[in-house]
Amino acid sequence: MTTGVLSHPLNIAFNRSLLDTTACATYTEIVVTDASHPYVIGTQMRFADGKIANISSLVTDRGDWLFNATGTYYWASRETWDPISEEERDSREVIQAAADAYADLFNDKSVQVPWGSPCARLEGGMYTGTGAATDRCDVGVPNGVALTNRRYVIDETIGAVDVFIDFATVPDSHEFRVENGKLRYVHTITVMGG
Repeated sequence: MTTGVLSHPLNIAFNRSLLDTTACATYTEIVVTDASHPYVIGTQMRFADGKIANISSLVTDRGDWLFNATGTYYWASRETWDPISEEERDSREVIQAAADAYADLFNDKSVQVPWGSPCARLEGGMYTGTGAATDRCDVGVPNGVALTNRRYVIDETIGAVDVFIDFATVPDSHEFRVENGKLRYVHTITVMGG
């Protein structure tokens, strides 16, 4: 490769991976804070028969929705996404249902979302919280927007799911941390095209 994000080494400031051993898939969030070209990247990989079957990446940089790699790094590196003990883990179904409720809310305000308290959303570098017990994720959710074509990577060990979504007409990733059936953290990556 001679062009694009894979054509040169990246100085990665932060990364987190979800490992879906049931669906043989992974998701990795990567933050590059290099001033010459910062990025926030979300990559889902799917495997079949011991080989990579699909790699899908959302690469955001200047001009994408609320892009701020330094802000993303600052907030993401302060959150706790540690493994959850087996006896306290939510099932795959509970984790996916929490993500689906959140995504469904954008087109149907009657949907009951399992909001956690506290809950914080990291959207392109903007953070809805301050680290306080009163942080909320339920602010600024638009209405009348269908989030479709959902592709999931679920890691029960850390209570997380990433969903690649068509956000109306733009590619998007929503990554969720779910604790005791409730949303604790939400990370979004939205490619605006530019």
